[in-house]
Amino acid sequence: MYVFMEPSTTPAGLEIDNENQKMLIEWGDGHLSVYPLYGLRKNCPCVVCRGGHSQMNKFEPEAFFEKDPARMEITSVKQIGNHALQITWHDGHDTGMYRWSTLRELDPENHKELDQ
Repeated sequence: MYVFMEPSTTPAGLEIDNENQKMLIEWGDGHLSVYPLYGLRKNCPCVVCRGGHSQMNKFEPEAFFEKDPARMEITSVKQIGNHALQITWHDGHDTGMYRWSTLRELDPENHKELDQ
């Protein structure tokens, strides 16, 4: 059995830029997503950060547009199979598994109307 990956949710490149507070993902379809680190941390998909199992998959894309956000840093990233990215933050938190499909959906470019 073959599993075919969708280019739009398959990463082709990843860059962490703690200095400029961004994570960049180049996708297999050529699109580049730029995520402010504060927004990524606020949208950690783990059950604790989401506020319980009933809140899973409910995210806050407006956090990507926060004016003067707190500084965040990524200390490491680890790919989990072909479906997710595990981020370790400077505060030691590392239980969130960011699915590639969720990251593509959360792309700030998809939520520009929230940038007020």
